[in-house]
Amino acid sequence: MHKYFPKSFAIIDSYDKNLFKYNTSNFGIIYRNYKSTSACSELDKIALNCRKKRIPFFISNNIRQVIKYKATGIYLPAFNKSGIKNLLSAKKNILVLGSAHNAKEIKEKINQGCDAIFVSPVFKTKGYKKILGIYKFNLLTRNSKIKFYALGGINHKNLKKIKILNAVGFSGITLYKKKPAQINGPVSIKL
Repeated sequence: MHKYFPKSFAIIDSYDKNLFKYNTSNFGIIYRNYKSTSACSELDKIALNCRKKRIPFFISNNIRQVIKYKATGIYLPAFNKSGIKNLLSAKKNILVLGSAHNAKEIKEKINQGCDAIFVSPVFKTKGYKKILGIYKFNLLTRNSKIKFYALGGINHKNLKKIKILNAVGFSGITLYKKKPAQINGPVSIKL
């Protein structure tokens, strides 16, 4: 299977119809909702719209949902230490994304079979006081053949700085939670 990875990802925890209104080329969606136990109706809407618009769609930490909703792949957050290798042996066409905050976690995600890794936080966020910054991000990602994405604190003001990172793309959580009038569609820059 050809492993296609878009340049930008929106990480969402609920369905947002505004994400599907624009040109969605080179854009993917990661659904991660750790609070809701009944997310099936949301996943139905997201999966249907992703198929219609041909948007790569990943579900966090639940291989059964990945298979049920015919998602492109699975997303393994940094706190997932066990991975999913045994479950993936039956489904070789499922892509695996992971996230990491340091060199130890990057190595762990590589060992878990991740095809691409989101490294965070690159810039200042509310949740993390310690940021990587551009220099440390590039040091962490320089010696591996795996694809890396920038995550954490990315906004419209610092988006151009992504170009100097050793990253194939970026992902945002709050970047895509703007009012519809402020969004010109999924954010993209030339890397």
